[in-house]
Amino acid sequence: MARSRKPAVEGWFIGEEAGFRLLGTRCAACASVFFPREDTHCRNPGCPGGELAEVPLSPRGRVWSYTDSRYRPPSPYVSDPELPWDPCTLMAVELETERIVVLGQAVPGVAVADLAVGMEVEVVPGVLYEDTATTWLTWHWRPTEVTA
Repeated sequence: MARSRKPAVEGWFIGEEAGFRLLGTRCAACASVFFPREDTHCRNPGCPGGELAEVPLSPRGRVWSYTDSRYRPPSPYVSDPELPWDPCTLMAVELETERIVVLGQAVPGVAVADLAVGMEVEVVPGVLYEDTATTWLTWHWRPTEVTA
């Protein structure tokens, strides 16, 4: 039986492969953009508030910072405590148009040694984890140019 595919967090991204995008919200009053999305009020403390509209965010950005995670993260992250922990690479990426920084994992196989601040990356669909019935989806960052 094939696993169903579901977003780990509903409403944070849309699309597949080339059309994959993170979703944010933009305030009509001050034009501030937020990720994760905001549905109740503008997070800008200097804004009187305005209507919030869902917007797809830039698919590309530049590495702002990066590190690796050498510890097993706490709940709600799902991992089998009986298996050894494999570190993953984390990136903070400044989005091209919105100029906001979004944190996420690098695609599998990309190590800290492969990255540099300012490097261009793109958002792609990724797998957070799988259980017997479901593949839980998230986003990953992938360098746009692979160095040999």
